[in-house]
Amino acid sequence: MSTAEFEKSVVALENEFAKAAEIRPIELETRDVSVWFNTRKVLEGVNMQFEKNTVTALIGPSGCGKSTFIRTLNRLHELLPGAALAGEVLYEGKDIYGPTVDPVHIRLNIGMVFQKPNPFPSMTIRGNVLSGLKLSGMKRSNHDELVEQTLTSAGLWNEVKDRLDHAAGELSGGQQQRLVIARALAVNPHVLLMDEPCSALDPASTLKIEETIRELSKDITIVIVTHNMQQAVRVADNTAFFLAAEGEPGHVVEQGKTTDIFGNPQDQRTLDYVNGRFG
Repeated sequence: MSTAEFEKSVVALENEFAKAAEIRPIELETRDVSVWFNTRKVLEGVNMQFEKNTVTALIGPSGCGKSTFIRTLNRLHELLPGAALAGEVLYEGKDIYGPTVDPVHIRLNIGMVFQKPNPFPSMTIRGNVLSGLKLSGMKRSNHDELVEQTLTSAGLWNEVKDRLDHAAGELSGGQQQRLVIARALAVNPHVLLMDEPCSALDPASTLKIEETIRELSKDITIVIVTHNMQQAVRVADNTAFFLAAEGEPGHVVEQGKTTDIFGNPQDQRTLDYVNGRFG
């Protein structure tokens, strides 16, 4: 084999490795998920796959079912009065709504961060981080190490390491949201759902949360609802655009790589939305 042929074969092999590296296992999947509140259908036929260790953004106008959908992914939806669901939500290949599945176990593996920070304000910063363990009955050794690890992962350690025994209510809104993220991480989830986690925060705090999301996605799978198109572009590997016509249930118009959804969408409605023409 000549030197040129050898170099060509090496390049071809490197390309194959690169393609293989792009293939990620599916951590979470929905199959034909439809959702009701009493007799009102709010979502119809949602089919999505969430690749392991990626960030997926859910975008779309208010009222199209994004927050409802994200709540179906860890069985929070079923806690609401009149809620019903059809279809399957598969976590690591198994339906989380199966009759023998413990919803508490699901919510430990698939954590949730809500729109407004919800730490326990009178509890200490350290106590907040460890509260998830106590509530779930999980046993973890070396609490000090766990507190430092999770606060570091949430991008908060350097700001609070000297006041871990202070009340969480003393923290700013952005710090409280990162504390909530640390609390969620303490139970070692595989997936983290985030429902507009930056909507109540200032730009500087938002940037820190976004940095945290990108760093966390190296180890866990993240699904985020956002109305901020720039945020979706900054943090998400994949994006799904939800829409609901008047009087009709929400559905996914288009989904794919974030670069494609924002740079080369296939549906005119997607193009109009990401360019700010409605919503």
